[in-house]
Amino acid sequence: MAGRKQSNTGSEHFTKMVRAMMETAAWRSLSTAAQSLYVWLKLEWHGSGFNNNGKIRLSVRQAAFKIGVSRNTAARAFHELQAKGFIVITKHARLGVNGQATSPAFELTELALPHGVSTTGRRLYKEWKSKLTTLFTRQRFTTQMDA
Repeated sequence: MAGRKQSNTGSEHFTKMVRAMMETAAWRSLSTAAQSLYVWLKLEWHGSGFNNNGKIRLSVRQAAFKIGVSRNTAARAFHELQAKGFIVITKHARLGVNGQATSPAFELTELALPHGVSTTGRRLYKEWKSKLTTLFTRQRFTTQMDA
C-alpha cells in the first residue's frame, strides 16, 4: 500500500531550531559543545501544550553523556550558554537531607515561560556582544572624538 501513511504515535521526539536565533552573533560564537547542549536542553522542553520552561533539568553528567564530551567540557558549555543569554538557572542544584541530589532547573530564554504575560521568551542572547566588538567600537569612538 504505497499511498498509505503510517501513524506515528509519539515514537519520535524532535525540536525546532529557529534560524533567526542561530544567525545571532551569540550563537555563532558558541562552541560546538554548547550548541549541541542547547539542542539537548530544548529536547527536554515538552512543548507549548505542557510548557515546562523554567523547570527543564539536565545535569552536567547527563549532558556530558548525551553530547559525548567530558564532564568539564559539559560544565563549560553550560556556563557558556548562561554567559551568552541562552539559558538562565531558575533553581540551583541541591543535595537533600537524605542524600538525593537534584540538578539545576533552567529556563530557555528563546521560549515563553508558562503563565507568563509575554508570548515570546526574553531572548537575552540578542543583547550579547563580543568583547572584541565592544573594544573595537570603543576604540573607533575615541578615535573619532580625537579627530
